Amino acid sequence: MRLTKFKTLFELGLVILGLFLATQVHALEFRSVAANKAILYDAPSTEAKKLYLIGSGYPVEVIVNLGEWIKIRDHFGTLSWVQAKQLTNKRTALITADKVELKQGEEETSALLATLEKDVVVEVLSTVAKNGWVKVKHRDGLTGFVRSTALWGI
Repeated sequence: MRLTKFKTLFELGLVILGLFLATQVHALEFRSVAANKAILYDAPSTEAKKLYLIGSGYPVEVIVNLGEWIKIRDHFGTLSWVQAKQLTNKRTALITADKVELKQGEEETSALLATLEKDVVVEVLSTVAKNGWVKVKHRDGLTGFVRSTALWGI
């Protein structure tokens, strides 16, 4: 067998594998908890072991969607299952840094509106980070910009 562009069948196989993997890449999907409290399970069944509760607005990453059940990852990296009806498409994010400045504009020199503490949940108003800034809304209604590196869930 004569291969003109590839020296071996192994190299050709690697190229084909790379093309396959490239088609499997997709954007991360995040949702948030809609219910006051959502029960997380170790399997997709109400008969499965209950792991813990998470509160309203908490952001989660969707790993597998089975329709009625969704496998999720939290900001600690823990995998669990939740009933799909417990989630909403509303985008929220979790403050991951100790103290984060909420700015009036998308620049470091913009006026300081507030300082947000670690583990505070904010609503994401703009998922496109412009120059590293994301527009968010605090539960008290204050709207501004924070650095995307200080958020989990975007």
